[in-house]
Amino acid sequence: MNTNQKALELFEQNEYENALELFQQAVKESRNIQSLNNLAWMYSYEEEDDNQALVLIKEVIHMKPSSYFPYNLLGEINLRQKKWKLASDALSKSISIQPSMEAYQNLAVAKYYLEELEVASDNFLRAAGNSDVVMFYHVKCLIELEKKSEAKEKLDAFNEDADDFIGEVEVADLYVELGCFNEAIQWFEKGWKEYWKTPNWISRFVYALFKTKNITRINEVIEESILQKDEEIKSAHEEECDENWTEGDKETHIKQLLEEKNEYEYMVDRISSGHIPLMEFEPAITGACYLFGCKRHNHPDYQE
Repeated sequence: MNTNQKALELFEQNEYENALELFQQAVKESRNIQSLNNLAWMYSYEEEDDNQALVLIKEVIHMKPSSYFPYNLLGEINLRQKKWKLASDALSKSISIQPSMEAYQNLAVAKYYLEELEVASDNFLRAAGNSDVVMFYHVKCLIELEKKSEAKEKLDAFNEDADDFIGEVEVADLYVELGCFNEAIQWFEKGWKEYWKTPNWISRFVYALFKTKNITRINEVIEESILQKDEEIKSAHEEECDENWTEGDKETHIKQLLEEKNEYEYMVDRISSGHIPLMEFEPAITGACYLFGCKRHNHPDYQE
């Protein structure tokens, strides 16, 4: 059993510190594609140290690896560092070697921020499942591309019983983007008792209700949201402080709660005066195990 295999075995047994030491030892023994890639993955995923991982994975790339693993990892790191073009280049190379769902989704994220919406939309679709978050991203791109009929057709097909269903409020949000306010309200209502109430999505709900002139329901939504916030404020005042929750933490938290309550109190006035609450949208990157020799994921050792 070589050093990399021993490191992987310890990692599988959750002996993290010992595993990391052996991954480092493997690099000292031989700075090859496998040892450098695996240590870079550990730094990125386990240590959350992308800067140190980047140095190692760039060294791997200079060796022109025949595996897509290093390119996927490089793409992810560049995405986290908001280096969209570098991410796009790395992920495109990864796909040219061997397509993967992770690379398609992450390339789509890069292309979205590069404002290449057609390419982003196509790649999100390649990685999308049934009514999941990636299909949600795809539909959002279609809306931005003004392909609203296609977007609505796909949104209408979202299934709340699907295993990876994105969620009722998220579906409602896209209907608001489409200007389909009755459908949006139906989905907001489905999520009303399931979701924690926050000013952002509540404002979108109120906006849809405003557009359909449902004043009665607006008042109910605002009243219940304020009531919940009052209960949060009361609980926050009663919460005891300790070394992990200081008086300063408590004051900051209460201030935030009061600001959110204030948003509810003035929400109707703002929307009535023409304010359109914006949808919060930030497509997420994804990742996977890119460890050469990982038995759990049936990854072979790197073949030089």
